[in-house]
Formats: sequence, C-alpha cells, structure tokens
Amino acid sequence: MNIEEIEAAIISGDFNASDLSLITNALNVARAILAQKTKGALRIGDVVSFKNPRLGAITSGIVEKVAVKFVNVRSESMLWKVPASMLTKVEASA
Repeated sequence: MNIEEIEAAIISGDFNASDLSLITNALNVARAILAQKTKGALRIGDVVSFKNPRLGAITSGIVEKVAVKFVNVRSESMLWKVPASMLTKVEASA
C-alpha cells in the first residue's frame, strides 16, 4: 500500500472517532521516532534542509545546536528553530 492509497482509505473510510484517534496516535508515535532518529544522526556543522513554512520553499542551512525539541539551523539570512522531524540531512556531493 503506497501513501496515496493510505490517504484515500483514511479520507473515504468509514471510521468512528475512536478509530481516528488510534490513527492519530500512530502518526504521532511515528513522527516522534523519526525526530529521534534524525536528531541522533545530526551533528553541529551538518548541512540540512527543510520546507520553509513562511515561504513555502526549501531552505537549507548549517546545524548550530541540537536541543531536546528543536534544532537550531543557520541559513544565509537567519537562525531557525526547526523540529528535527522536518529536517533532511544534505549529503556532501563528491
């Protein structure tokens, strides 16, 4: 089952409030696990990117600090506090 099929099943499904709460809880757990994995892989000085919610564009920058809830990312124009689950590590090109 791909992501589009899952989305369609949730939207068109005949779920009650309890079922939707279970789906929401599963998504929250998956998001927390993703954040922990991402934080564990990040180091100060790593180049990362994220979708900028203000501009709707991809913003990249350098990790300055990995905190409990957020990662401080310095872009060309400013310092961002970004949830780790929103970050993608940019691999150095050879």
